[in-house]
Amino acid sequence: MGDVCVRLPEALLPLPRGRTEALLGRRFPCRDGVGVLLTRFLARLTRDSGTFQPYDGPRLGTVLCDLVAALFTRALEAGPAPAPDPHRRALVSRVVAFVQRHLSDPELTPTAVAAAHGISLSYLHRLFQDGGETVAAFIRRQRLERARFDLADPAQGDTPVHAIAARWGFPRATDFARAFRAAYGIPPTDYRRYAGS
Repeated sequence: MGDVCVRLPEALLPLPRGRTEALLGRRFPCRDGVGVLLTRFLARLTRDSGTFQPYDGPRLGTVLCDLVAALFTRALEAGPAPAPDPHRRALVSRVVAFVQRHLSDPELTPTAVAAAHGISLSYLHRLFQDGGETVAAFIRRQRLERARFDLADPAQGDTPVHAIAARWGFPRATDFARAFRAAYGIPPTDYRRYAGS
């Protein structure tokens, strides 16, 4: 497959606002990993475009955005960098899995994560230091990505925004709206409307 160009509004990408600027106009490898998955998805989408129904559009758009975001995230090396020490690398994997399992818990904080793994808070922060993102920022980004996915899901169109926010650890709707807008540059209600159009 030759070069493929994808144009997406930055607001639809589940990445912190402004992180995509360094990637504009850049070529990405497509022979393995997420790159090959994205190119195969695009090839199949264009080849079989006549078989899809109008209601498939929002979900397929969400898949496309998620694949592009995964490719960008890999390029940006978001999240904690792999640790050279196998024990430390295993601990980072356990911490990340723990965070993802407990995102709905509003009490999930760096202190709670450290306590659950029997490590000091300062050591937990050091595990994330090389990734350029604090533990709290990682938790917030993961929660926002899950909420963004739910907001774009047509099957959850009747679920109130505040209920989706609470589901992913934001008990106060105003805090969620502020965090969502800061991350994606658009209010959650507008994002939902935009993603569904």
